[in-house]
Amino acid sequence: MLKIGITGNIGSGKTTVSKIFEVLGVPVFYADDEAKRVMVNDAILIAELKQAFGAESYFEDGTLNRKHIAGIVFNNEAELKKLNAIVHPAVFRAFDNWVPRFKNAPYVLKEAALLFESSSYKMCDKSIIVTAPLELRIERVTLRDGFSRDEILNREARQFSEEKKLQLADYAIKNDNSELVIPQVLALHERFLNIK
Repeated sequence: MLKIGITGNIGSGKTTVSKIFEVLGVPVFYADDEAKRVMVNDAILIAELKQAFGAESYFEDGTLNRKHIAGIVFNNEAELKKLNAIVHPAVFRAFDNWVPRFKNAPYVLKEAALLFESSSYKMCDKSIIVTAPLELRIERVTLRDGFSRDEILNREARQFSEEKKLQLADYAIKNDNSELVIPQVLALHERFLNIK
């Protein structure tokens, strides 16, 4: 079974594109959602987070103290790298456990904002980047999440540039309002179905 990674910088529309693949019957693993899940379900990860960031990383009921961890990693590159080094392997384990559930699917998608930054693209056979110009992405995220331009640019700076991702990806889907997205998805879907 093929494993296809899909990524794109903030506001590119990678989740929207992933939902189109889902409509076509393709199973999609959403890495960011899974990261939130494993942070409260994966005993190894929980122990590592408590060790790295203190017992107050979790409330007594077992829920994650996001404010505590955000306070440590926000604007601290070293602490953010430490957090990612702990969380990413747990998400990789979750992906490895998820894939066999879909052994009859021709291929599955792994949607991840940090597909290349986390090296999780190495777990995939092919990769797709969803692209859109920066100003359009800023406009989308401002409307969707209410973030300021500076907040968006701060997040953008923590990811590889779109240009670098384009060099690393096998395929690109333009989501810049100049081309229809669905025909691009359908073309890739057909291609993936025909890869043996």
